[in-house]
Amino acid sequence: MRPLPAPVLVIGAGGHALVVIEALRAMGRPVAGLLDDGAPRGPLLGCAVLGTTDKLPELRRQGLAEAAVAVGDNQARARLGALAESAGFGLPVVLHPSAIVSPSAMIGAGCQVMARAVVGPQARLGRLVLVNTGAIVEHECRLEDAVHLGPGAVLCGGVTVGARSLVAAAAVVRPGVALGAGVLVAPGAALGGPIADGARVGGVPARPLPE
Repeated sequence: MRPLPAPVLVIGAGGHALVVIEALRAMGRPVAGLLDDGAPRGPLLGCAVLGTTDKLPELRRQGLAEAAVAVGDNQARARLGALAESAGFGLPVVLHPSAIVSPSAMIGAGCQVMARAVVGPQARLGRLVLVNTGAIVEHECRLEDAVHLGPGAVLCGGVTVGARSLVAAAAVVRPGVALGAGVLVAPGAALGGPIADGARVGGVPARPLPE
C-alpha cells in the first residue's frame, strides 16, 4: 500500500497562501496548517492558522518536515525560508499540475511554479523563486534566489534576473537582457536593455521610475 503524502506547513496567511494551498492540494499534498506573524485571522480554505513563526521549532519536533513559504514579497520570502530551514524544515518545490516545466530545467529548493506557468528548456531557477500564474520563463533563462515573476510576466530566452528582483504582472523582458539584483520592473513594462542593481523601471519602452 502506497504511504500517504506527508503534510506541508504553509508559512503566510495572505492572498498568496490561497494560491499555494490550492497548488499543494492539486499535487496531492495535504496542508498541515498555516503560520503567520501578522494580525490573527481565520482559516483559509479550511486550513487553520496555528500561530506565528515562533512555533516552527515545536512543529518540527512534532514531526512536520516541510514548509512552503507563501509570501509574495521577495525579502520576506528569503528571510522566512532561512528561518524555516534553521528550524530543520525542508523547502518543497511547489509545481501546480497545470504548469509546464521542461525536464532539462533546474528548479531550486522552495520554488513555486503556479497554474499555467511555463519554465522552458535549460532554464535555471535559484532557491525560493516564485513564477506566478501564467508567467513564462523561456529557454536558458537564469533566475537567482528569491526572484518573483508576477502573473503573466514573460522572460524571453536567455534573460538573467538577479536575486530578489520583481518582474511584475504582464511585464515583458526581451531576449538576452540582464537584470541586476533587487530590480523592480513595473506591471505591463516592456524591457529591452540591461538594468542595474536596485533600479526601478516601467513603461513601454521601460524607463527609470521617479524615486
